[in-house]
Amino acid sequence: MYRTLIAIAILELAALAVVATTVQDPAPAAWPQWGGPDRNFRIPAADIPSTWGEGGPTRLWRRPLGEGYSSILADGDALFTMYREGDNEVVIALDAATGSTRWRHAYHAPLLHDGYFDVWLNSAGPGPYSSPLLADGSVFTIGVNGHLHALDARTGALRWSHNLVDVFDLDDYNAFASSPIAYGENIIQPLGGSSHGVAAFDRETGTVAWRSPAFDLGPGSPLLIDVDGQSQLVVLGQQEVVGLDPADGRRLWSHPHTNELGLNISLPLWGPGNSLFVSSAYDGGSRMIRLNRGGQRTTANEAWFNGRMRVHFGNALRIGNLILGSTGDFGPAFVAALDAETGAEVWRERTFARAHLLDAGGILVIVDEDGEIALASATNDGLQVHARQELLTSNAWTPPTLVGTILYVRDRKDVLALDLGT
Repeated sequence: MYRTLIAIAILELAALAVVATTVQDPAPAAWPQWGGPDRNFRIPAADIPSTWGEGGPTRLWRRPLGEGYSSILADGDALFTMYREGDNEVVIALDAATGSTRWRHAYHAPLLHDGYFDVWLNSAGPGPYSSPLLADGSVFTIGVNGHLHALDARTGALRWSHNLVDVFDLDDYNAFASSPIAYGENIIQPLGGSSHGVAAFDRETGTVAWRSPAFDLGPGSPLLIDVDGQSQLVVLGQQEVVGLDPADGRRLWSHPHTNELGLNISLPLWGPGNSLFVSSAYDGGSRMIRLNRGGQRTTANEAWFNGRMRVHFGNALRIGNLILGSTGDFGPAFVAALDAETGAEVWRERTFARAHLLDAGGILVIVDEDGEIALASATNDGLQVHARQELLTSNAWTPPTLVGTILYVRDRKDVLALDLGT
C-alpha cells in the first residue's frame, strides 16, 4: 500500500513531428533549471498582457513527445528536456523557434519489474520525473533509475556519466525525482528517496566532491538560499526539512515537517526576513520557518503552521503579503492564499484542478492537471481570472516554462509553445 501511494504521489516531477510554422526568434533569455533562473517560478520583468484574444493565446508550434514530466529548459535558441521511449530514457534538444529535434541522447534504462516500478507504470507513468540542469555548456540529467549524465549542450556528446545505484550501493532507493542544482564547481543531487543523503559531483569530471550525512530523503528538489550571508542548501527529508552546507554537505540545521507517507514534494519557498515556507500533502500542512544565524550556528524556529494548506506536487508563490498554492492531494484541489505573516487563510478559488503557478511580472500563469492554462491576478480580495483555455490533455503535471513572452508547456503527449505577448 505504501509503495502504491508513493507511485500515485510522485507527480512533481517534475518534455515530438512538428505541426506549426516557424516563428520569430525567442528573446535572448534562459530557463536553466527546475523553477527557472532563480528556482522560484518567478520572472520579475516579464511583459505579459493580462488577457488574450477570443481564440486564446497564439500557438507557435506543437509536437509529440514520449512519456515523462521533465520541464522544458531554455538557453537562447535551444530547448532541453527528457522523456521515456520503451526501455530507453532520452535527453533531447529542440529548436526553440520550431520544435524540431537538434540532437537526442538515448540510454538503456529498463524499468525494474519487481512490483515496485510496475506500480509506478500503472499510476504516475514510467517517468522520468526530474528536470535537467544547464550549467557551463553542459546538460546534467538524472533518470528514474539513477543514471546521471553530463552532456554537451551544443552537440549532445557524452562528457561523463554514473549509475548512482551502483556508485553508492543503493539498495533502498525510490525512483530519482529530485532535480539537480549547481553550486560552485559542483552539481548537487539527492540520492533518490533513499536513506543515503545527498551527493555533489565535479561538473567537469563527475568526481564525487562530497557526500552528506545519511538521512531519509523525500522526493522534492533542493533549493539554495542565503542566510545572513551564508549559502545553504535546503533539502526535503521524509519527515523533516534539512539545511546543508553546499560546500561540503555538513548538516547545519533541521526542523520537523511530518506527513503520513514521508512524501515531502513541493519546492520550498524562500522569502523576506529569512522566512522558509514548506508545504506537503497527506496531512503535512504548511509551516513558516524562520532561520537565524548566530556565529557559526543556524537556528530554525517555527513562526506558524496551517494544516489546511497542503501543496501536493505543485509550487507556492509569494505575491505581496500572500502565499499562493494549489492545495489538495487525492481529493479536490483549490488555489488558496495564506497571509504570509500569520498563516491565516485569506481565500480559496475552487475552479482549478491541482496546478503549477508561475509569476510573470505580476501576472499569474496557471497550468492545472486537466490541461487548462490561465492568466490571473491575485489580491487580498481573491483570484481574478482574466483568461483561460484548455490546451493540454489530462495529467499535465509538468510545470510551465516562460522565456520572454513564450510559454512552453507539456502533457504526457505533446510539447506546446505559446506566445503570450501577442
